[in-house]
Amino acid sequence: MFALLAFHLVIGIAIVAAGQQLGRGGFAVAATAPLAAVIWAITQAGGVLDGKPVTESFSWVGGLGISLDLRLDAFALAMVALVSGIGFLICIYALAYFKPHDPSTPVKSNVGRLAGMMTVFAGAMLGVVLSDHLIALFIAWELTSITSYLLIGNDDTSPRARAAALQAILITGMGGLVLLVGLNIVGQAAGTYRLSEIIENVPTTGSSTALNAGLICVLIGAFTKSAQAPFSSWLPGAMVAPTPVSAYLHSATMVKAGVYLVARMAPMFATQGNWRVVLLTVGSATMLIGGL
Repeated sequence: MFALLAFHLVIGIAIVAAGQQLGRGGFAVAATAPLAAVIWAITQAGGVLDGKPVTESFSWVGGLGISLDLRLDAFALAMVALVSGIGFLICIYALAYFKPHDPSTPVKSNVGRLAGMMTVFAGAMLGVVLSDHLIALFIAWELTSITSYLLIGNDDTSPRARAAALQAILITGMGGLVLLVGLNIVGQAAGTYRLSEIIENVPTTGSSTALNAGLICVLIGAFTKSAQAPFSSWLPGAMVAPTPVSAYLHSATMVKAGVYLVARMAPMFATQGNWRVVLLTVGSATMLIGGL
């Protein structure tokens, strides 16, 4: 799994570096990363669906007990299929969507850079759904915000694109900081930062004020990422990005990060504190506002 994430990063950086030469052809190269993830997921599906999750761990800051733990279970497998499957299709679509660059034009195309950053974003999303450590999840979570900022503002000559990118990074970035507070509280209450261990040993102090506050912080982080009310203002502006970016980030994957986080933690905390009340209230309000 670490090799898969590294592959996304290397391919993405390479495409960004060679963006001017590749042009829209960068999406053909970018497609290899999500395709590799889909093929790998298929090879692991049998064991995972039989209840044998795939795990990998790398000690990062041993003195603080911080490690990068990855885990592929049935839920993560479904999310990998979503992130990488749609990512591959978007890359194929982008090949036809963008026009070939005309060398005679004075302004150089930045389509290649767009393809590279989308690949890095895809790797960050895989990190979110595969992370089994709360801190590792947060790192991948923030990387999706940073890459989203760069993708929305890819046309840096457009004031509208720059403004939309800034609004997105401010809202999702601040939500990420609130999420970090919540994850730390949950980890301290559980005595472990590994999600799989928290599932097996749900904190017994679920009614405490501190844990309840931590869970609300987690929900706020999820709400900002998934553009729930009252944090939804950044999403319409983000549609200034090219259609493939909006289709991938803001319709299929990035906004699903908050849904994933809530779904991952709901079995443990749905009955704790004000989790269910807040979730249903905000979800219903967002649905009504969106409909109107």
